[in-house]
Amino acid sequence: MTPDRIAAFTRRALRIARTEIAAVSALFIVALGVMTFVELADDMTETDGRAFDQGVLEAMRPGSMADPWGPGWLETAAMDLTALGGTAVLSLLAVIVTGFLILQRKRLSALLLALGLMGGVGLSEGLKALFGRERPPEALRAVETMSASFPSGHSLLSAVFYLSIGVMLTRAFPQKRFKAYIIGVAVLLTLIVGLTRVYLAAHWATDVLAGWSVGAAWAMALWLAAYAVQRRQQGHPQAPHVLPVDEG
Repeated sequence: MTPDRIAAFTRRALRIARTEIAAVSALFIVALGVMTFVELADDMTETDGRAFDQGVLEAMRPGSMADPWGPGWLETAAMDLTALGGTAVLSLLAVIVTGFLILQRKRLSALLLALGLMGGVGLSEGLKALFGRERPPEALRAVETMSASFPSGHSLLSAVFYLSIGVMLTRAFPQKRFKAYIIGVAVLLTLIVGLTRVYLAAHWATDVLAGWSVGAAWAMALWLAAYAVQRRQQGHPQAPHVLPVDEG
């Protein structure tokens, strides 16, 4: 075997290894997310789970339960930031991103992103109806709420949307530091939305943890669907990315 063939074989072997590791990692996240959600759903009905939620709520409101921790501007900022996980804001962002993907002739990517967000809404509303958990006391809530508490829809949808978009954007930047920055921003936005829901007493802490778990699992399920389509179209394994296929 010539040196060129050895080098080509090595590159292909490494590419396949990265592909399989990524796929197994995605499956692990899906499984972990589902198992975490099941555990949280069980704990919220038990004494320990309720004590944990109550303890976090009281920690956010030391001294006086009427006001959250920190200066007044922090509560105002939290009310602004929590909207980043709202259905209206995410729907608007999804329309903008979907339009961009269509202009780039990435129709499959646009379709999977839209289905991902709609599926996330369906999961959120379905699980809320199934568990029917009451939210923290109305007197403590700094924002209006309409549906049940478990899981947090804001946390679930922000995890689906921002994580999916973050991984999509990494394809445009080959440098690892840029990839890490983009994923870091996506994770940060997801965390901010969830934390503000607890801070504003719109949700119990386990609601947010459950929303993150389901959202991450659903985002990775979309990733695997896009990866399967990519492999089917290309006919051989390559390093996967979320919604990477150029359908044009």
